[in-house]
Amino acid sequence: MKKIITTLALMLTLGTGFSFAGEIVNQQTLDAFKSEFAGATDVTWTIGKSYYKVAFTINDKRLFGYYDNEGELIAVTRFVSPLQLPHKLQNGLKKSYKDFWISDLFEVRNSDEHSYYVTLENADAKIVLRSVDKTNWRLFEKIEK
Repeated sequence: MKKIITTLALMLTLGTGFSFAGEIVNQQTLDAFKSEFAGATDVTWTIGKSYYKVAFTINDKRLFGYYDNEGELIAVTRFVSPLQLPHKLQNGLKKSYKDFWISDLFEVRNSDEHSYYVTLENADAKIVLRSVDKTNWRLFEKIEK
């Protein structure tokens, strides 16, 4: 499961899957989505090699769901504001990364994990951090510019 979450996080930070016109989401996945997120609106599907991504709105929130090819929900993500982070995570960013700006921040939830991923940038580098126990940040990826 950790490998799936890591892959999911990497897809989100470096770009999402591919959208193929004409391809159809399988019925099993559609049924699972309709059952889990009844009342969702603005639904848009993207098909990747080994997953389906669905963007949708529910309860005035824009969410992204990821399903495997068998219709099992892998994770739900949403973009968040830095102000929505737990206090310790906010302070960690302010203290250790004051020379960076936030270019992306999202929350990941599934049956095994609830974490945050933040992409920080400065003139020289782009780094992705993953939250640990909602209290600390751990380096997930670093990209030199």
